[in-house]
Amino acid sequence: MANSQVSSQANNEQLKSSLEYQKQLNSVYRDIHEADRFEDVLPRLEKGLLSLVRAERLTVYRRARNGREIVSRYKTGVEVNEIRLPLTPTSIASFVALSQLPLRIDNVYDTEDLAFLHPKLKFDHSYDQRTGFRTRSMMVVPIKFNNTMLGVLQVMNRVGELTFTELDLMHAQEVAQIIGQKFQYDLQATRGPFDYLLHRNVITPEKLKEAESRAAKENISVAYYLLKEFRLTPEEIGESLEHYYQIPFFKYDPDIELPGELLKKLNTTYLKAHCWVPIAGDQDKATILIDNPNDSNRIMEIQQGLNVRSYEFRVGLVEDILRYLGEGIESISESRNVVNLDDLVGRLRDEATFEEDDEDSETMSSVSENEATVVQLVNRLILDASKYNASDIHIEPGKGKENANVRMRIDGVCRQILRIPSSHIRAVIARIKIMSRLDIAERRKPQDGKIATMYKGKPIELRVATLPTVNGESAVLRVLSSGDALPFDKLNLSERNEKAVLELTSKPHGIFLVVGPTGSGKTTTLHAILGHINSADRKIWTAEDPVEITQPGLQQVQVNPKIGFDFATALRAFLRADPDVILIGEMRDQETSHIGVEASLTGHLVFSTLHTNSAPETITRLLDLGLDSLSFADALLGILAQRLLLTLCSNCKQPYTPSDHEYEQLAKAYGEEYFSELGTTKADLKLYKAVGCDECGGSGYKGRTGIHELLVSSPEMRSMIAKNGSVAEVRNLAIQEGMRGLMQDGIEKVLRGQADFIHLRRVTAG
Repeated sequence: MANSQVSSQANNEQLKSSLEYQKQLNSVYRDIHEADRFEDVLPRLEKGLLSLVRAERLTVYRRARNGREIVSRYKTGVEVNEIRLPLTPTSIASFVALSQLPLRIDNVYDTEDLAFLHPKLKFDHSYDQRTGFRTRSMMVVPIKFNNTMLGVLQVMNRVGELTFTELDLMHAQEVAQIIGQKFQYDLQATRGPFDYLLHRNVITPEKLKEAESRAAKENISVAYYLLKEFRLTPEEIGESLEHYYQIPFFKYDPDIELPGELLKKLNTTYLKAHCWVPIAGDQDKATILIDNPNDSNRIMEIQQGLNVRSYEFRVGLVEDILRYLGEGIESISESRNVVNLDDLVGRLRDEATFEEDDEDSETMSSVSENEATVVQLVNRLILDASKYNASDIHIEPGKGKENANVRMRIDGVCRQILRIPSSHIRAVIARIKIMSRLDIAERRKPQDGKIATMYKGKPIELRVATLPTVNGESAVLRVLSSGDALPFDKLNLSERNEKAVLELTSKPHGIFLVVGPTGSGKTTTLHAILGHINSADRKIWTAEDPVEITQPGLQQVQVNPKIGFDFATALRAFLRADPDVILIGEMRDQETSHIGVEASLTGHLVFSTLHTNSAPETITRLLDLGLDSLSFADALLGILAQRLLLTLCSNCKQPYTPSDHEYEQLAKAYGEEYFSELGTTKADLKLYKAVGCDECGGSGYKGRTGIHELLVSSPEMRSMIAKNGSVAEVRNLAIQEGMRGLMQDGIEKVLRGQADFIHLRRVTAG
């Protein structure tokens, strides 16, 4: 009883603290946005801001429009002084401006900790020496608006504690978000690269939409299409880009001579693929022309590639950057002068033969990862994987001098793509490790990294895992899907399931789960549902790992367990952010599951996923995690289990009349007592089989669709859950109430001619 009272008192105090914080935040928001300029109101609000982030001191930097520094203005008496920091990885605030990543530093004097973040990063203690103020800990977060970095918030010394907490960091980010909204007005920043053209009525929204569509088809940038077809001037385009990116525009100048000292360090093929180029400078300071200065991953790659002291940035057109690199505008189209994989492997074989014939050549490990053919091969592999919608690239070394295999997983099935000569496999793996920022000298341990690149203005992101095998290092590259959410009506749900899902997800509160193994399309399904319920009157927060699908109107957060920002932490933070709907990437532990259930019981609609094989066993899995059965029974709306099933190629699938044996197999698999509900008789049954053609690569299959089983939480089901019913009892009740299993849903799709029974049995086996 005493423990319960203590717990209740703690919860009340936490709620009171949260409400007080929100009240303070709202007050600061009003004061900031009522001021003419942020700099005018900062001295008056500084005390309130420090109270919000529980700190002793803070500094607010604003990005300078010159593209080379951040600036802080502060008043001393009647004078206004400035702190100007160049964009360099040696200063903490400037490093955050470059990387656009929030930092929480427990001890600014810990040189090893700073060097771990960046080898050149140091704390400038001259201010401490000059004033006598002793800086201990620090939080530094980017101030952004709509992905554009507008400044940096630097917070020093936690009041009453030695270090800041993750909660403090989230509060600092919330404050930075408010400042970012104000900076948008102060700096006249726009929401999109071409919004300034719309505001000035240079083009209409309809014309811009047409330009975006046509540019995508022609594989050129939208800006270049506006120049070419709508006769806009580079100055008009540049002014619009400057208002969005908040740095100067730089148009193509044929008289510019690129800095040879800097270009010596760089591979031209790499620069073309990543769309940036140094246009001036030396080892002390470099001026970089880039098509998207908001891409923090590329900014960090630029630092690693050049390793100069400070940077200036200019925004330019993709086509202009390529012209500086010696490539004409017309050659960016993929239809021209494409080097395919077979040609590249042929070149590798020629190089390998030459080395074998050269008496002075060293071992095969001497092949450089920076050789043009190796670089092109890796780039081509990534582009082809994206083009063919492959989910994974597998690079597998052979034994001894046997060639290495490269396979791609397309539609869930591994397909042989090519073989790489053994003389070059180590160079190929090393190239991949360089792109994913891994240690190329370490070949004995598994390593994990990420590749983030651009191709013709479109982002491609891959997760990389390298593993040592008895034949050498192997690599697997997971292609992370990106783009818009799948429309709800494309989920291919059965009539009963679609109606029930729409009804369940229209509820104001409760918890809805999508379950299945890795790669079964759970995230795609959840985003399709979110896309359907997404409206202006609903605040939707999502915490994902990684964020693969983005949608306008959603506040999406990437969790990072390495810094303690896991699903449970994100969920707790969401509850303070006035949500209507919450998506938690996965309920992988008791804490996350418990908070999710509590959130659903306190008026929120919660979505999440779980790695379980069926809807009924999901219930017992969650109860085994320690959830209260009564609370979970009250919270649960429904559970959708799913798998992905290969669909037959519509170009070559062939109809046939099944044998009596096949008919009996279908009826038995569906359940003879229920088979009649499909309205199919033996006489009129027609099935389809895989054949194979050029369009499907000879496999007979192209694309995948979902098969589902939906458990709906009825009063009887809630009673069953509350009394901890077994999996068998839950399944039997769900079937009585209309649930059909994965096999049954798949058979319905087989009868529609979308799939075949052979593959369905493989997917649902066990």
